[in-house]
Amino acid sequence: MAQLLTSRQADELHRALIAYLSSNNLPSAAAALRAELGLGEDVFDAATAKKYEGLLEKKWTSVVRLQKKIMDLEARNAALQAELDNATPTSRQNKDPVNWLPKSPARHTLQSHRNPITCVAFHPVFSSLASGSEDQTIKIWDWELGELERTIKGHTKAVLDVDFGGPRGNTLLASCSSDLTIKLWDPSDDYKNIRTLPGHDHSVSAVRFIPSGVAGGAGNLLVSASRDKTLRIWDVSTGYCVKTLRGHAEWVRDVCPSGDGRFILSTSDDYTGRLWDVSIANPEPRTTLIGHEHVVLCCAIAPATSYAHLAGIAGVRKPPATSAVEFMATGSRDKTIRLWDARGTCIKILVGHDNWVRGLVFHPGGKYLLSVADDYTLRCWDLAQEGRCVKTISDAHGHFVQCIRWAPSVVKDVPVANGAEGHGGEANGTARNGAAPTDAQIRCVLATGSVDLNVRIFAN
Repeated sequence: MAQLLTSRQADELHRALIAYLSSNNLPSAAAALRAELGLGEDVFDAATAKKYEGLLEKKWTSVVRLQKKIMDLEARNAALQAELDNATPTSRQNKDPVNWLPKSPARHTLQSHRNPITCVAFHPVFSSLASGSEDQTIKIWDWELGELERTIKGHTKAVLDVDFGGPRGNTLLASCSSDLTIKLWDPSDDYKNIRTLPGHDHSVSAVRFIPSGVAGGAGNLLVSASRDKTLRIWDVSTGYCVKTLRGHAEWVRDVCPSGDGRFILSTSDDYTGRLWDVSIANPEPRTTLIGHEHVVLCCAIAPATSYAHLAGIAGVRKPPATSAVEFMATGSRDKTIRLWDARGTCIKILVGHDNWVRGLVFHPGGKYLLSVADDYTLRCWDLAQEGRCVKTISDAHGHFVQCIRWAPSVVKDVPVANGAEGHGGEANGTARNGAAPTDAQIRCVLATGSVDLNVRIFAN
């Protein structure tokens, strides 16, 4: 048999074997090997044996580590190959923002929270990101640099949601909590708590600023969803609750306002989604989305840029351009994502996640829907291919992925006032007035948060 080792390597191995046998109380075996190899005390004394002690174990464990590394690289290679196989010619050109999709590894992993992360939100203008956690704090990060800027304390129980928005020229941060309150913080004044909104009778699970456009609205309205089965609309300038929406039979989990601020989509433990017209005095559910087989955890309203692709899935030639809510998406504990039209008809069920679907966001370019779930993954669904899953980031996080947000686009040719929410072009991550890619500059930045205590930034 051909010799694999050089004479020097073989000699080192023999000495390591003798040292290993001696240190493990096997003197007879060590002596037999010494005699066989002709290594007497003059050549291999106690000091030399000490030098080689532990060498065999080190080599052995390093081989095991290398084997694991090889297996990890092979799995990564297989995932990249699958991504290549599924890629369309346009998606391979990842330089185009309309076709950009996140890829692993993340640009930044932000660590500081001491308990699971429940929510994230981007500032509409600056490179600030807020994250909320079960540790009762909100943390503000610079997502471009990947650095922690400050920690905000004030809630006495888990922070369940955060959102940036508010009147023009006065961007605020809103947060809600299991402590039954909503708090407003002023980023321009070191995130001072300027108002606390009490009124809900149970945990407040979601909060969103309503874009200006509704009757009497000037960007100063906020909607909240609660375990008390209601949604409430607040005037942030006065702190008063101006409307209470009742209709869900169980805990209201998520809420999403339309780009013009006229409609609100909500989801609940009652297995339904509901679309409300909040421009009328006494809002009632305009449409009820029935079909999920478990709690509906998250929702998103499709931007106008998605209409052409979703109309194809729905089997209609051309959807009306007048509606601010033509299509919607909901994610559930039944592990599915459902796409709906404005009449409440389910036009497609997206199957692929292996656990509860926790968060949804439409790509501002309109071609994709992105989702995160308790199966630790981030998935990208191509609406131009009947909702086919074209990309899976299987190592998005090391535990349940609880939230996802897309950085709001910046409208071109509009002067940006310091902190002006309206000039950012969007409510946080939601296209305002269906702005097309030609009107807005898409920021290829995505944030996710997880039970693994990490916030991850995926960016071009």
